[in-house]
Amino acid sequence: MDKKFDLTDSLEKIPVKIFSTPEEGAKHVARIIADLIKQKNSEGKKTVLGLATGSTPVVLYNELIRMHKEEGLSFSNVITFNLDEYYPMSPEDSASYHYFMRKQLFDHIDIDPKNYWLPDGNTPKEKIKEHAAQYEKKIEDAGGIDLQILGIGQNGHIGFNEPGSPVYSKTRLVTLDNSTRVANSGHFKNISEVPRMAITMGISNILAAKQIILLAWGENKAGGVQKSVEGKSVDEVPASLLQQHDNVTFVLDQFAASGLTRFKAPWLTGECEWTPKMIKKAVVDLALQLKKPVLSLTNQDYIDFGLSDLLEVKGDAYEANLDAFYQLRDSITGWPGGKPNAVTPNHPERSTPHPKTVLIFSPHPDDDIISMGGTFMRLHDQGHNVHVAYQTSGNIAVTDEFVTRFLDFATNFEKMFGIDNTKSQDLMDKATDFINQKKHLEKDSEDIRSIKGLIRRCEARATCKYVGLTNDQIHFMNLPFYETGTIEKKPMGQEDVDLTVKLIRELKPHQIFCAGDLADPHGTHKVCLDVVMAALAQIKKDGDEFLKDTYLWLYKGAWQEWNVDEIEMAVPMSPGQVRKKRYGIFIHQSQKDAVPFQGDDQREFWQRAEVRNANTADLYAQLGLTRYAAMEAFVRWKF
Repeated sequence: MDKKFDLTDSLEKIPVKIFSTPEEGAKHVARIIADLIKQKNSEGKKTVLGLATGSTPVVLYNELIRMHKEEGLSFSNVITFNLDEYYPMSPEDSASYHYFMRKQLFDHIDIDPKNYWLPDGNTPKEKIKEHAAQYEKKIEDAGGIDLQILGIGQNGHIGFNEPGSPVYSKTRLVTLDNSTRVANSGHFKNISEVPRMAITMGISNILAAKQIILLAWGENKAGGVQKSVEGKSVDEVPASLLQQHDNVTFVLDQFAASGLTRFKAPWLTGECEWTPKMIKKAVVDLALQLKKPVLSLTNQDYIDFGLSDLLEVKGDAYEANLDAFYQLRDSITGWPGGKPNAVTPNHPERSTPHPKTVLIFSPHPDDDIISMGGTFMRLHDQGHNVHVAYQTSGNIAVTDEFVTRFLDFATNFEKMFGIDNTKSQDLMDKATDFINQKKHLEKDSEDIRSIKGLIRRCEARATCKYVGLTNDQIHFMNLPFYETGTIEKKPMGQEDVDLTVKLIRELKPHQIFCAGDLADPHGTHKVCLDVVMAALAQIKKDGDEFLKDTYLWLYKGAWQEWNVDEIEMAVPMSPGQVRKKRYGIFIHQSQKDAVPFQGDDQREFWQRAEVRNANTADLYAQLGLTRYAAMEAFVRWKF
């Protein structure tokens, strides 16, 4: 299509810029900020920035720090105002946004401490209104905000303006939506410690900024972004009120943008190339909307839902239906490692070689059994040489109470069998004393982290033995990026990549499975995927021949599932296999019942897995395929 008639963004009411990674998006925004600072400096004026907190702007702050250190970008003539702060909350508390901003940005640049402002979470409640008015007056005295940076919540909130916040709202004390508290619980020991209130700038304060840039990364933001950009401007979706501003841009990565019509249903925004993958996407979407089997769709169905162009390409609904149906049918296999001695050109996997060497990367010590337990067991049962690599220790997800139970067992075990080991007893006494005296949000000692890691390692090893693996097929990588002792992890480093390269080269796998779930609320899955991708890129660059015969399959973690039109391999499970997978998950006793850091879904992991796998099977059945008890889903990444 001629560029001047490009209609791909025709349904979008807010300008959108899309980048392949958050880092690329952050560089774009950082350059805008740098240019603004230089322009204001040349005019003899200060730059006034509105800043946001949370995980989203961290990549932006990292880039600004880099530009300060490497390119000489100065913030000495910059004034900043943050959107919000928890209430009540001391500025010195490690969970406060004062602390966050110092750690993530202010302590690393040359900004004058007198020039950055945040709401005071220590303000007495009876003085909140006065404090809010003074905060707005400070912004006014500074000349107003030149550029406001925003993030967006899954429910569309901006700042702490929850759904229902009116367009005229000002700085005030608000009650936080439960979904917001759960989403932010990663910075606290558990959900009960997340404050229920916050002080936030209002929608009217945000709209008063001369320019607004909203950042969003990841699949879990796609729904809120789509409603804000393409929906009506309504109080129920606070970010949609930004449609009323004449200088606002949404800067997104490809995952946050995935809910936009230009990606979800591109045939509705203009011409699109009708590849087999696009045909499958369109036909499946139509069938699910109409709740019809694929083979029952009619010409009129296609016309009514904007798919007349596809009819022109295929000639008739029957042909389009068959095309999508065969793709769905061919994705189903009970042989995830390939069926030996069979000629199946449309099968997701190759028949040869058999057996294959399989390497399953598990970000945490239970993702393998939770996300692909049925496939894991089937690969082993069908004779493949299966290896599992646990990328992180997962120690932060073990509660202190479980450690106490573990230490009590170890102590009484030694007493029962008359084992006199003074050194181990001293260690256990020391660990017990630490837990008993542990302060709020205090980082675990190295001994406690080691004990928690050991607990998870024992559970993972027991799960592998349950499947049938031997010790030489189990690999504990303990990637360094994870080992901070805190919720916040280090960025991926070369040591992480080197450890992964070493293992892949040692095994030379024909299949690699790893977590492609970027909705993990604490980012570990994404870093683990980035590490694997970086390792494969390095091996490919070095010219290792074995990689040409390696297939990379991505599974989703505990938070989401692939859309049915995306699935390239669906492995069915019988009721008995579902139960066997459940028992494998139960081995991870430290992760049962009250698990910290599990996002906004309070079900146990085994419950999530079963519902998700059953739902995938139901969708296939609804589309007219064979009904199974459950299915695990995978997408092949062609690197």
